[in-house]
Amino acid sequence: MNIYLDITIAILISMAVSYVLVFPVMKLAVKWKMMDYPELRKIHTEITPRMGGLAIFGGVVAGMIYMRPDMPYFTAICIGAFIIVLTGLLDDRYQIRPIFKLAGQVSAAAILIFSGLKIDIVSIPFLGMVSLNDPISIAFTFFWIIGITNAINLIDGLDGLATGVSTISLISISVMALAIEPQITIVYLCVVLIGSNIGFLFHNFYPAKIYMGDTGSLFLGYSMAVISMVGLFKNVTLFSFVIPIIVLAIPVFDTLFSILRRLINKQKIMMPDNKHIHYQILAAGFSHRSTVLIIYAFSALFGLLAILFSLTSFGISLIITFVILLLLHLFAEMTGVVYRGKRPLIDMISKNEKKNKEKDKERDEA
Repeated sequence: MNIYLDITIAILISMAVSYVLVFPVMKLAVKWKMMDYPELRKIHTEITPRMGGLAIFGGVVAGMIYMRPDMPYFTAICIGAFIIVLTGLLDDRYQIRPIFKLAGQVSAAAILIFSGLKIDIVSIPFLGMVSLNDPISIAFTFFWIIGITNAINLIDGLDGLATGVSTISLISISVMALAIEPQITIVYLCVVLIGSNIGFLFHNFYPAKIYMGDTGSLFLGYSMAVISMVGLFKNVTLFSFVIPIIVLAIPVFDTLFSILRRLINKQKIMMPDNKHIHYQILAAGFSHRSTVLIIYAFSALFGLLAILFSLTSFGISLIITFVILLLLHLFAEMTGVVYRGKRPLIDMISKNEKKNKEKDKERDEA
């Protein structure tokens, strides 16, 4: 069968199953008291069912049954996914201590590593191909899985945000998996997640009727970590080490900036706050829906830059690198990491915008 027809069918199956499963999942969430209650730090004002990630997981399973991908480590990946989903369900129901939630993530990562799925070779600019010995490879793989899993979890702060950002990243990975070095299995993994996310997003976009909860955010984070390991780190290109970070720039750097900010302010690293990128955009006066769409746009921009980065010459890649660094600096200012809360770049943009408005006003009056 034609690969594009297979992809289309897989997306439709995953999307339909995910969309339909939301209805029984919402009923179960109410029955099992897995509800998200309004708090001072949270944006929503109504009690909302969570554990919607179970519907996303169901859509992925349905898509996988249709696709039946033939790939190494598939059994280990599935076992790890089951552990992650179970960990998320327990947290959504009982609000388990962070150490127990971390234990579930460690267990899933350990299964992958012991199965042989590791980041054992990377390509770094100016250094070329670098082989990692076992201790470094295991440590790097472990921190990558745990880091990305929690990064998606941390950006799940607004209706549809984590769902949309991960979908955009998956689309970028799919394009690279088809265009650069055809990796059909990676495309299959991506499309079932894309379909499931879209099906769930019908219920999760603002105003959300259900939240994915840790069941969904941990599963999406785990899936993104695995796909980037198999599909991007394994791609022997000049910038294979950099590309996964660009694709996942929003969750990765929001997490890194959060850690830095808390260290600078001498706070506990695990302590939640309202300085994440989405909170800062809201604080700037944008609506809930507009904030989500702005972050979607940034995520799409980073995805496009990652694709261009992987396809263009070294000289063009340097220009793209400058653009990426400029965007990251803008993010750092917005989240209060640099200059002790000062925002020179944002202030400069604001001043120019104010001057332009004044000039337009003077021109209209003349």
